Amino acid sequence: MKKALIFLLVVVFAIVIACVYGIVHDELTYTISAEYYTKFKFLQFGLYDSFVPGQVNNPRLDVIVVGLMATWWMGLLIGSVLGIAGLIYLDTEQFLRISINAFLLVVYTAFALGLAGLAYGKLYLARKGVNWSLPENLVNTADFISVGSMHNFSYAGGVLGFIIGMMYLRSRRKSKQKS
Repeated sequence: MKKALIFLLVVVFAIVIACVYGIVHDELTYTISAEYYTKFKFLQFGLYDSFVPGQVNNPRLDVIVVGLMATWWMGLLIGSVLGIAGLIYLDTEQFLRISINAFLLVVYTAFALGLAGLAYGKLYLARKGVNWSLPENLVNTADFISVGSMHNFSYAGGVLGFIIGMMYLRSRRKSKQKS
């Protein structure tokens, strides 16, 4: 019974942290390229059929909605799998601590790769050009591409971070067995 509660706590923690990550990530990228949201993300997430400047009072609130919608499910999915994997620990304190640390590794990796993607987008993709379907009438194409690159790299970082988190869970189990 106690393990079930710890599992639930790990999953809820993962969802909350994923949501915070999504909000911070999207607020940062909105600062870099508002057009990425007004001409792409707000439409992609169904917040508007078409975005007209002045149509909303506070687009930053809509950025929060996009951040939540884009990440809560990743927290649920990754938190659940890491929580299930963490069940290998008999001690509930270890189960909680190591599972949460594994999820934090996912977040750190996603953030680091996201920043690398921003740099790659700014220094390479924006100059080379991309074969993405870009919205019409972009004022700052380079920033749009840079933010798109950051988003793509962040998702890749989530996948890589998940692998690292699973390896961490496994390695901590082996080190505990040797002690």
